[in-house]
Amino acid sequence: MKRIAIRNRTNTTLSTLVGTTIILFGLYLTSFYSYLLFHSLTELSSVVISVSIFLLVWYARRYIQNDYSLFIGIASLFIGGLDTMHLLAYRGMGVFLEYNANLPTQLWIAARYLQCLSLLIAPLFFHRKLNPIITFTSFTVITLFLSASIFLWNIFPTCYLDGVGLTHFKIVSEYIISLILLVSILLLYKNRQKFDLVIFQLLIISIIATIVSELAFTFYVGVYDFSNFIGHIFKTISSLILARALIIIALEQPYNLIFFDLKKNRDELHTAEAEMRKIAMIDVLTGTYNRRAFIEKGRIEQQFPF
Repeated sequence: MKRIAIRNRTNTTLSTLVGTTIILFGLYLTSFYSYLLFHSLTELSSVVISVSIFLLVWYARRYIQNDYSLFIGIASLFIGGLDTMHLLAYRGMGVFLEYNANLPTQLWIAARYLQCLSLLIAPLFFHRKLNPIITFTSFTVITLFLSASIFLWNIFPTCYLDGVGLTHFKIVSEYIISLILLVSILLLYKNRQKFDLVIFQLLIISIIATIVSELAFTFYVGVYDFSNFIGHIFKTISSLILARALIIIALEQPYNLIFFDLKKNRDELHTAEAEMRKIAMIDVLTGTYNRRAFIEKGRIEQQFPF
């Protein structure tokens, strides 16, 4: 069993690595043709992954051992919503014509704050029951508030100035987000026994990739800069690895658990049956074979005399 588990872990790691490498290489090639195309594909892939994570975890919620994954799944849907608006608002997309490059940067920061705070809160649901309706409603209210603060009320802090680059708020926010993500890693490590080793490693790598992405976004001046490119690459890495971890939790792990429980129940049944047969043939007072045991042995001798 141990060898099988090690082989499965190795196969999982290799398949995740190969798949991620192929996708990233394809995205890298598109950047030579058009950075806007590269950005659109990376953001679109992250949005698709976010929605897929939500659907996967939502429909498998009855079979998941703890509500950590369910909370992350619900959060992913709303993070994906903000990332969709970020994609549409990016310079060159021609959707929000009355806005400048500050809009996509604000939406980016709003989505990342929602993401890091979700990862920070999620470990609470290792030990608490999650109410999906209340959680879904809470994320809806928060997302609407963030969107309104940017589009309607114009109270969200400025994150980018044309000709100047990133504002202090945006840069400091990236460091705060990275710090929150580090704390979420510590909380995850504290509860590492809640996960299989492979899942735990994938979750940690995903968060680390997000931190690298955030730090890369503190350096660019123009929205088409190289550090912006690196940030989106690591964001894609983070999304793909998180998706792989949650696929194992939602699809593979429940079936493994079912088969493990079936085998355990079968072994316990055989043990109990053998114990009952032994008890039925031993006299309680003397500890010797009783009448039933002699009858059973006689029957066996008649069937197999030699």
